[in-house]
Amino acid sequence: MTTFLTYTILGLVLGSVYSIAASGLVLTYNTSGIFNFAHGAQAMFGTFLYWHCTERWGWPVWLALTVVVGVAGPAMGAALHAAIMRGLRGTADVTKIIVTVAVLLGTVYLAQWIWNPDEAHTVGMFFGAGSKITVAGVVVRYHEIVCLVAAVAIAAGLRVLFTRSRVGVVMRGSVDDPDLLRLNGHDPERAAMLSWALGSTLAVLAGVLIVPISGGGLDANALTLLVIDAFAAAMFGRLRSIPRTFAGAMVLGLAANYVLAYLPSAGTFTGNLRVSLPMIILFVVLVVLPQDRLRGAAIRTRERYRPPTVRSAAVWGLVLVAVVYLYSLLLSDGAVTTFSLGMTFAIIALSLTVLTGYAGELNLAPLAFGAVATVVAFHFGVQGSGLGARTNIQGVLLAVAAAALVGGLVALPALRLRGLYLALATMAFGEFLSNMVLRDTTEHELFGMRFTLFPDGALVVPPLKVGPLDLRDGTTSLMTATALFALIAVGLAALRGSGYGRRLAAMKDSPAATAMLGQNLVRLKLSVFMISAAIAGLGGVLMSAATGTVAQENFSFVGSLALLMLVVVAGIGYLSGALFGGLMAGVGSAVLVSTFGDLALENEGMATVYRALGHLVLVGTALVGMGVGRNPSGFVHDLVDGYRAIRTARPLLFGAGALGAVLYVLALTGVIGTWTFALAALCVVMLLPAVGRAYLEEGRGGRPVPLELVGVDEPYTDALRVRLDRELGLKGTVHA
Repeated sequence: MTTFLTYTILGLVLGSVYSIAASGLVLTYNTSGIFNFAHGAQAMFGTFLYWHCTERWGWPVWLALTVVVGVAGPAMGAALHAAIMRGLRGTADVTKIIVTVAVLLGTVYLAQWIWNPDEAHTVGMFFGAGSKITVAGVVVRYHEIVCLVAAVAIAAGLRVLFTRSRVGVVMRGSVDDPDLLRLNGHDPERAAMLSWALGSTLAVLAGVLIVPISGGGLDANALTLLVIDAFAAAMFGRLRSIPRTFAGAMVLGLAANYVLAYLPSAGTFTGNLRVSLPMIILFVVLVVLPQDRLRGAAIRTRERYRPPTVRSAAVWGLVLVAVVYLYSLLLSDGAVTTFSLGMTFAIIALSLTVLTGYAGELNLAPLAFGAVATVVAFHFGVQGSGLGARTNIQGVLLAVAAAALVGGLVALPALRLRGLYLALATMAFGEFLSNMVLRDTTEHELFGMRFTLFPDGALVVPPLKVGPLDLRDGTTSLMTATALFALIAVGLAALRGSGYGRRLAAMKDSPAATAMLGQNLVRLKLSVFMISAAIAGLGGVLMSAATGTVAQENFSFVGSLALLMLVVVAGIGYLSGALFGGLMAGVGSAVLVSTFGDLALENEGMATVYRALGHLVLVGTALVGMGVGRNPSGFVHDLVDGYRAIRTARPLLFGAGALGAVLYVLALTGVIGTWTFALAALCVVMLLPAVGRAYLEEGRGGRPVPLELVGVDEPYTDALRVRLDRELGLKGTVHA
């Protein structure tokens, strides 16, 4: 009985902290319409600030709490709203999610920059671990009592705020109908900022409370994911009801502790289940609870994509293969291997293009399907041993089929979900797979066969060999991955231009209208999920073979988020967006960080500067993701438009091509280095549109643009709009 009471109280304490964190999520979603994936990162950053104040500066606990929870927490939330979140109105769900994901990653990188992750950081309980009372034979610490009291008080206070106060009604109205709110004399932006400040305060408070009851160890990644577990509690209340959120948090906390108390402790199963339980509950809640009805009107967003034709995709695919081959001649063997790894990430990124870019369905765990394929390829596709081991083509095909099958199985219960709910469901699947499968090092027996899914916590995946094609050679591996990327891209271009692709686009724009026209949404969603999972599976197997040895960290949730963020930044509706996003996620940041790390080791006097630049690369990547709200179509969209505007400037284009050829010859003959060539070529590519526009403008000799060419050969500007209105005799022009 004492054991039951002990774990019950511990469960209630854990549930109370989940309740505080989940209440912050409900608060911000109810008033801004944005689900804050960075909620856990805000809790982590605030907790590190609390540690800094109490441990490094020696402040008393009450003063540190006042400054961190009472000042830093609200300031963080208000700053996020003012700088980033208020600009997300009119964007698609994926853009809103990606911006908060970028905030999450940027906050984690910034915390690891400020507080060295290799050093131990611990947070103690309020009043000390020895301050406790005994109730019915169960020891309860003062810190745990504070958690319980704070959770009840916050739940009651928020309930009263939303239902009994004018401020709460205004906060809810700011997301339901901000224009109507303005007509009634209220400022929806001010209400939204207040909600973000309150939500951030609750996140920071939850972080400070949960670390001591979870062992006291403070780790940026672990604490961020720990608070993300509270997502399940928020879903209990369907992101609206504070009482149901409170009840769901208590169920979550009790279930986690009962699993720990009463399931067998032998092996790793119980521990993995304890970690995975919040995500399992989140998935079940998402599938079981009723969902909103399909929207009747088309969803108007600011994202615009121009799908390529099969012919243009084929031409650009050949250009890509030729460019990659020529560039590989400049690289060392190690760099070729790294480049090959990046190209496999680009293949995985193509799975997001077809699923999210074409069909509008979200997947926050693309690497999870790569993990499924890798496990299958390791167990059924490896022949030989030692240096002679190879992965055969049968194993790869089986792995791709298994990934597609798992994609279909995941899609089946998630078919009734869309938007944010679908994103959370895929996140739950990814976390479940990561914790229950990729950490499973125990031996199983099935149909008389003994096997271990992840022996010793890692898998050694040898290169693929198909007849004379042996991918152990770096250049062969790189060119094979590049050719596969080009072939899949051409196939996706053909798919997008087909009737099936048009049905996907219609489903993305208006699911209700698509269903009314007789299209089977279930079949469309299921098929596109399977296609996407198969592509991710193929990329995952190639990535594992290029890496050699993979572990659970290679398929982490954070890695999937970083890949998705960079693909969206590049342009998730473009095939070239998958190429740039995949390369940046696979090798871009890692190469730059390792380069600055090597420079720091070689130049002791400049070590601090080079290490800072390495951290700045990571934080800067996240900052780019935060800015996607200003350009939700991605930078590829702007780049393509820029080149389209200068297609008549042929002398300049030929000149740029000649300059690129000269630079390549200089690099090939060793006159300039590879890095110099790459940076110079990148500058030429990025600056050419701006130079081209100036060249065309000068060529016109100041002649005004003919009216019929405004918006066609010449992009709209404010001056051109004014002139167009004047010529057409329009008055009272409204400028954007």
